[in-house]
Amino acid sequence: MTNKFEAGQIIDGKVTGIQSYGAFVALDEETQGLVHISEVTHGFVKDINDHLTVGDEVKVKVLNVDEEKNKVSLSIRATEEAPAKPAQTKRTQPVKQVQQDNDTAGFNTLKDKLEEWIEQSSSFKK
Repeated sequence: MTNKFEAGQIIDGKVTGIQSYGAFVALDEETQGLVHISEVTHGFVKDINDHLTVGDEVKVKVLNVDEEKNKVSLSIRATEEAPAKPAQTKRTQPVKQVQQDNDTAGFNTLKDKLEEWIEQSSSFKK
């Protein structure tokens, strides 16, 4: 009987059961679907009982209909506007001034450094 519903539909339903993983919602006399705990509201839900109780009237959006398994996946949060995110303040740190010696300031090419390294290594061989 899931052929009456399709993904994207928004329907009024009634919570008929609650488990730790989600809530069962009756869509009509014959069909019920599951609202997974992650689809209850925006943000983290630790205990679904803090948000829903059996008998609650809820507005749900159909996410998926699996006719073979006769299952309907639902979302309550998809029917609600997401809360505004607080404006992020840009964290700035003071720039530290680093004093460098003149001979190490700037960038040296690999060729320049290679000659220096060869000289250094030959002094170790003696």
